[in-house]
Amino acid sequence: MKIAIGSDHAGFELKQVLAKQLADAGHELVDVGAHEYVAGDDYPDFALAVARKVRDGEAARGVVCCGSGVGACVAANKVKGVRACLCHDTYSAHQGVEHDDMNVICLGGKIVGVALAGEIVESFTAASYTPTEKFQRRLDKVLKAEAEG
Repeated sequence: MKIAIGSDHAGFELKQVLAKQLADAGHELVDVGAHEYVAGDDYPDFALAVARKVRDGEAARGVVCCGSGVGACVAANKVKGVRACLCHDTYSAHQGVEHDDMNVICLGGKIVGVALAGEIVESFTAASYTPTEKFQRRLDKVLKAEAEG
């Protein structure tokens, strides 16, 4: 799977570990940065870059890391067509894809440890949307709200 990945300074170390894990698992990465630790960088720059790669079809999914994951999630969700969620557990990571067609996962580098983050991302990438009538009905309502603004 082609995956866009990005982080600010607070998620930089976690991003480096996750990028290696994803590449080792056979995923093709689109790394939007940060490519080096810069203490004054801003999470919206990287969250929006990842989200736009997903929106534009340049990546099937996205992974964004910042300090808590919250800011990255808020920013990524400003991009039409992106359904980003903050996930710090494996259940939410796969359930968000299966039920809600989540396409960007956000993680907090200061919140979740490296081993758990790896399991969370693995759960996210292994999951597929389950287009049952109930889940599609709900997703259609979200997409309608997005279109209406």
